[in-house]
Amino acid sequence: MNLLFRFLLVLLGARRRARLQPLGESVVRFRVLPPDLDANLHMNNGRYLSLMDLGRLDLIARMGLLRHLARRRWRPVVGSLAIRFRRSLQPLQAYTLHSRLLCWDAKWFYIEQRFERGGQTVAVAVVKGLFRGPAGNVPPQAVVSLIAPGFASPEMPAALAEWQDAEAQMLSSSALVPEAQ
Repeated sequence: MNLLFRFLLVLLGARRRARLQPLGESVVRFRVLPPDLDANLHMNNGRYLSLMDLGRLDLIARMGLLRHLARRRWRPVVGSLAIRFRRSLQPLQAYTLHSRLLCWDAKWFYIEQRFERGGQTVAVAVVKGLFRGPAGNVPPQAVVSLIAPGFASPEMPAALAEWQDAEAQMLSSSALVPEAQ
């Protein structure tokens, strides 16, 4: 609820900004507000994730997907993400959130989201997500075809493929859980 005002600003702002192609980059400007702070008086790590939702909203809206999603009752769902924090954001500092679609496979979209301040990366994340409708998961190519028929996914970057392999290993084994003695 505390991001409702920002949600509305992003949604209204997306309507006035240029439309993006499937691989275009969304850039949204924010400022660190008092509710964003943690006990260390810098932006709370959980707030980054909430703001990333708004970056993806801007990306989806500016690609022209919102009306398609509403009509079909598709909703975005995050499957997993990895984030790397590099610097802190202090109270009232201005920063930008850059969001762009990297690629997709038969099930998932892969999105990079990067927080920047003064030309420096503050945090960078990769998000794996999909759209789910009344009949289940929607193939990413079907979503992309609504706005760019025939547009194919770029090749998955090697680091992203390695992340997917590591995630699959974690989920398919008890490699991270030591055996009881």
